[in-house]
Amino acid sequence: MRKQVLFGMLALAMVGCQSNKQECATDCKSPVLTIEGGQVQGVKAACDLDGIYVFRGIPYAAPPIGDLRWKAPQPVVPWQGVKLCDRFGHPGYQAVHYEGGYTTEWGYGAESPYSEDCLYLNVWTPAAGKVDAKLPVALWIHGGGYREGWGSEPEFDAKAWAEKGVILVSINYRLGVFGFLTHPALSAENEHGVSGNYGILDQIESLKWIKKNIAQFGGDPDNVMIFGQSAGAGSVRTICASPLAQGLFNKAVIMSGGGLTVPDPEQEKMAAGMRMRFPSFSYEDGQKQAKEILDWAGYDDLEKMRRASTEVMYTVATIYGQVNKKMAFMGGMPVVDGYVNTKNFDDAAQDGSLANVPYMIGYTLNDMGNMSPGIAAFCLNREEKGGKAWAYEFARPLPDDGSHPEVTQRLKGAFHSSDLWFVFKSLEHCWRPWTQGDWDLSEKMLTAWTNFAKYGDPNGANGGDWAPYTKDNSKFMLFKLDATDKESSEMGEPIKPE
Repeated sequence: MRKQVLFGMLALAMVGCQSNKQECATDCKSPVLTIEGGQVQGVKAACDLDGIYVFRGIPYAAPPIGDLRWKAPQPVVPWQGVKLCDRFGHPGYQAVHYEGGYTTEWGYGAESPYSEDCLYLNVWTPAAGKVDAKLPVALWIHGGGYREGWGSEPEFDAKAWAEKGVILVSINYRLGVFGFLTHPALSAENEHGVSGNYGILDQIESLKWIKKNIAQFGGDPDNVMIFGQSAGAGSVRTICASPLAQGLFNKAVIMSGGGLTVPDPEQEKMAAGMRMRFPSFSYEDGQKQAKEILDWAGYDDLEKMRRASTEVMYTVATIYGQVNKKMAFMGGMPVVDGYVNTKNFDDAAQDGSLANVPYMIGYTLNDMGNMSPGIAAFCLNREEKGGKAWAYEFARPLPDDGSHPEVTQRLKGAFHSSDLWFVFKSLEHCWRPWTQGDWDLSEKMLTAWTNFAKYGDPNGANGGDWAPYTKDNSKFMLFKLDATDKESSEMGEPIKPE
């Protein structure tokens, strides 16, 4: 019985004041805020954190379903009364996740059902209703290969950001075929004559939502940082090159998303793998193949395409490939379409049209290939254009107690995504046997990231040891533990993964 009571107390502490059964006490709720669409009320981010609230599942656009499938995000549908924002919204539609690897590492399973109705965001704030607080704002864009993931994964618990005085917004956006399908019929109906990039338009729409609404949460709409990891970092790159997003953010962080393309065997190996997995990269080829697949399946006009079930539309390319014994690809990544993006990240950086904001950019030691040459090249490009970029490498091999071999047989060392626990200081949600040094390292990383959100400098308002990467200072910040498990980071040259 005692074990059951202790377990119940622990579960309550971890969940905080989330009230899936509407059991939240009155003093757990936030002030009522009036935003686009109606009134909202959040709940405490944790029972022991006074004044820090999370608003879960706020709609930032209309559900992109039915006739709105494959259209730019539309205005949010108003609601009546006060919406209690105590539950996270639907993640974008994606494949079911099974135990092992990333699934076990991030604790998937407690999220809302996957759905095309996924345009929801979450806000962690220490200043709800304080419209004059003007706190810095950070927009988090999750990764997952543009085909999976959501903004409410346990590693993205952002109460520590709010404790640092930064309002964090995380989002869900359209994924896979629903977020990135290009097709001639879709282009023909579009006023700009293009298709695809719907997931990127969702992300830009969330920035517009922040501009219009974040003051109600105590945020400064003119002090916004965007950051993301993996495909989230790729999204940041796309946004930084998009003319549609200019003026909506003030600094950017690219985590494990690469830098500028440079001649490098490891990067070419990665690129070759991507070409094999996703054979159609060009906008024109993508449209052509999508039409071929959908015509084959009998969805040869827009009415049929939009009437098709979610499950059929999600699987039709896979079925086509299996039946015809050939690789098939139908939407799944951003494209240069001439509207959302007129050029790619590399070209925008070279010609000076990339967003002129401070950048932080880095990768993990055992990431997907050695990204350091491209990151250094990007930082030097920013110096050439009169800007600043801070480079880093996360080099802490994650500890392993052997309790989850289904994870660690795949995810070893400072693997791709391993830095997320540290940037959000969400280690409490992970099974790994963290040391005090891990908590100290996480505090240093959280401080650097939140300083960047506040000041556009990871050191803070008065500068510090982490200097921008330049011709005269070609050093990355290394985030790691030393042999004594006391020091968490040091300056040095990037280390090439073995």
